Amino acid sequence: MILKTKPADVFIDRHNGPDTEAVAAMLRTIGVDSVEQLIDETVPAAIRLKRELNLPAALTERAFLAKFKGIAGKNKLFKNYIGLGYHDTQLPGVIQRNILENPGWYTAYTPYQAEIAQGRLEALINYQTMVIDLTGLEIANASLLDEGTAAAETMHMFHSQTKKKSATRYFVSDLVLPQTIDLVRTRATPLGIELVVGDHRTVNLNDDSLFGALLQYPAADGQIFDYKDFISKAHDHGVFVTVAADLMALTLLTPPGELGADACVGNSQRFGVPMGYGGPHAGFLATKDAFKRVIPGRIIGQSIDAAGNKAYRMALQTREQHIRREKATSNICTAQVLLSVLAGMYAVYHGPQRIRQFASNIHALTQLLEKELKALGLEQANEFYFDTLNIQLESAELKQAVKREAEAAGINFRYFGESSVGISLHQNTEAADVAFIVAVFAKVLGKPATEAVEIPEEVELTWPKNLVRTSEYLTHPIFNTHHSEHEMLRYMKQLENKDLSLAHSMIPLGSCTMKLNATAEMIPVTWPEIGGLHPFAPREQAQGYQQIFEDLEAWLCEVTRFAAVSLQPNSGAQGEYAGLLVIRAYHEGNGQGHRNIALIPASAHGTNPASAVMAGMQVVVVKSTEDGNIDVEDLKAKAAQHADNLSCLMVTYPSTHGVYEETIIDICATIHQYGGRVYMDGANMNAQVGLTSPATIGADVCHLNLHKTFCIPHGGGGPGVGPIGVVADLAPYLPSHAVVEVGHEKATGAVSSAPWGSASILPISYAYISMMGGEGLKAATETAILNANYIKARLEEHYPVLYTGANGRCAHEMILECRHFKKAGIEVEDIAKRLMDYGFHAPTVSFPVAGTLMIEPTESESKEELDRFCDAMISIRKEIADVESGKADAKDNVLKHAPHTAATVLTHEWTRPYTREQAVYPLEYVRAAKFWPTVSRIDSAYGDRNLICSCTPLEEYADAEEKLVETDKGPSY
Repeated sequence: MILKTKPADVFIDRHNGPDTEAVAAMLRTIGVDSVEQLIDETVPAAIRLKRELNLPAALTERAFLAKFKGIAGKNKLFKNYIGLGYHDTQLPGVIQRNILENPGWYTAYTPYQAEIAQGRLEALINYQTMVIDLTGLEIANASLLDEGTAAAETMHMFHSQTKKKSATRYFVSDLVLPQTIDLVRTRATPLGIELVVGDHRTVNLNDDSLFGALLQYPAADGQIFDYKDFISKAHDHGVFVTVAADLMALTLLTPPGELGADACVGNSQRFGVPMGYGGPHAGFLATKDAFKRVIPGRIIGQSIDAAGNKAYRMALQTREQHIRREKATSNICTAQVLLSVLAGMYAVYHGPQRIRQFASNIHALTQLLEKELKALGLEQANEFYFDTLNIQLESAELKQAVKREAEAAGINFRYFGESSVGISLHQNTEAADVAFIVAVFAKVLGKPATEAVEIPEEVELTWPKNLVRTSEYLTHPIFNTHHSEHEMLRYMKQLENKDLSLAHSMIPLGSCTMKLNATAEMIPVTWPEIGGLHPFAPREQAQGYQQIFEDLEAWLCEVTRFAAVSLQPNSGAQGEYAGLLVIRAYHEGNGQGHRNIALIPASAHGTNPASAVMAGMQVVVVKSTEDGNIDVEDLKAKAAQHADNLSCLMVTYPSTHGVYEETIIDICATIHQYGGRVYMDGANMNAQVGLTSPATIGADVCHLNLHKTFCIPHGGGGPGVGPIGVVADLAPYLPSHAVVEVGHEKATGAVSSAPWGSASILPISYAYISMMGGEGLKAATETAILNANYIKARLEEHYPVLYTGANGRCAHEMILECRHFKKAGIEVEDIAKRLMDYGFHAPTVSFPVAGTLMIEPTESESKEELDRFCDAMISIRKEIADVESGKADAKDNVLKHAPHTAATVLTHEWTRPYTREQAVYPLEYVRAAKFWPTVSRIDSAYGDRNLICSCTPLEEYADAEEKLVETDKGPSY
């Protein structure tokens, strides 16, 4: 007997769902002989790649992890006292293991289907409540991308709300974090807003051109200022004030809301989230109730379900850019959900007493450090401070000597000005660390240092009385109950059980690409070598990260066929914005800054027009044909009409309708003919990799959703990563950074607070590409197309497929026509809610066509899972047919009452015209793994009319138990 050898554990077989036998069966159903034939009939020959992807050979999981351990080991873990918005912290192990490392939390999607997302929504309500309490303001959103983004969003918000209609100037204190000033300046320029950076103590607020101001609390150098008089004077002159604040400091400091601030922004990173070389972290934005209709980003609110029970859902303008498009005030379409959940759980677990104790310890140690350094004869410039000292040395030479000695001892400080050293302490600082810091200065000064110091049992808080916080915070029971690990574990598990994720079933969301987030890809994220680095640490301490960036940029260039990539944008929408800024800067660099027309197809993602307006462009909409493609004649006419001012075309490929448009090369050539550039939205790159590329079709810029095509988890609505690739002549205009040199000589400014955006989750995409290799990535794309066309073949006789390509094939996704069901009173929402009873999350509802469902299965789903989903959809079609025929009542039927909770079917008196079994076990497979929605259909309108965006008030707890056993009364007619 001869034994043949070959790798037995190939990652591609783990990633792609269908095996060889399943593929053969699927091909028969579709009606083709091979995958190659299917691809030839689907992807236009003119855009096919002429060569295979040139990427390193695929690694096994074991080989990858061994290799990556060596790469990560090149990063040096110093003690970081740099501050500037990033601090060492401690994520409790119970939260790390049960949320950050738990696919039940990280593989869930944005909670558009709120009935099966109640756990995440409650966690986000906790986060919002935490931010509201600590900032002293009235409403907060469910997080933004980072502190700089939040500050820029408030500038835009207040610019839109000012009554001083000619006001175009925005004051920013020169003691705001430098990366925030950089990002706000980037955002201000295209909008025609002039940034005035200066001293808040001397600025003239009696200036009719001034509409807003931004302050830092504590300031970037550690000083604490009393801003109450400044804010009062600003308001006297019609100037809105935003305060960027440190949540940990606010446990001791008078909150901005009590000082009169109109908004408070910041970063919740130090509430347990690792620094991760810059991200991802949850930025926060809180404001007054008066601005609740214009606050950007996600807001989670409380409403009621069909039984009158409390239920959570996303509130107000949570997808305003899809409704208002070019009139939207923000292109933000996501949040940092997973990170805000971590920060909120940190507050739940520790509670107000422990968090205040952390702050007290930090401040006490900072006082101790000041005392010891003054004993060495050093000057400390900050009269009032929380955690940061500003040490004034005698010369620049002495500062360099301190830097050398500190780094030799494994310590990073902040070095700024002529001879200033900033030292920011944090939660993990201990008395021994203080002694070690003092020893560094003593050695440089040639003086003896105390060998050991002890933290005093008590210290006096010497701040002015009006700066000392007297108001309570985190008083709700949720922050005062789960302080033992056992209770915390149970609470998190209780919430997890309310949410449907990829751990339960496929999530067939079109345009959202909910694919496997393999465990091997996720493992390095929580390694200290990845999480423990400060983003402003010297680059030589981050050689592992630099290799990750260089390799990943090169690989993404190969996939896209572009010349350069920036990893800085930390969401898809930020990638869009960054790409358009590059185009804008290119035109300005060529003396054609007047080019400001962006052509955008009517079918485009709603973030496209919003991003264009933010980049200072004027949107001109291009029509779609009846078959869903771009109307080429209309595009050519509008390109010619606006030839002198044409900036760019924004196009998604394959189209948002799930079709490879045959005319794409002609479309791109037309734009280039008139001097414009082509921006390609990379939302559908999962249908391109290895088969075609953005550069091949003629695009000049493209953003890549790493949280879609390249396997970074959606995290329940964030984090995301949206790097951009560009052709060679646009490369000099890629984003820069104010603190860390990233090397683009004509850069557009920063679009994220950290130089490489959400650096700590880039290893996920690095792992995916490493373990798939070029052949594997191509096979994944082919399998995604196979899976989509298999679903199409199974469902098209039950639901018309709205758009197909020239040969009747769809790309990686398809749109099912559901509008004709309205004749029987059935809405697409009824189908979405009924799918919950079958154990599935709905496909994308009413986008890009109202009244339809857009399905994308991805390559990761097996034939068995695809069949379960198809069986569910076919069964629902039969239920609709019963309504159409009159067999089922038009209003009192299983679709209109969906989803069905356990409380609904366990009622003693069952009066529905269908059985309980039909309600909750519509197909046999559901019995084996029933997922129970915990609330009935939610009344979103009620929640918007009665907006509650924080934890339920205490007085409502008295009758909560009785209310929760009420049964579903059905929808309101």
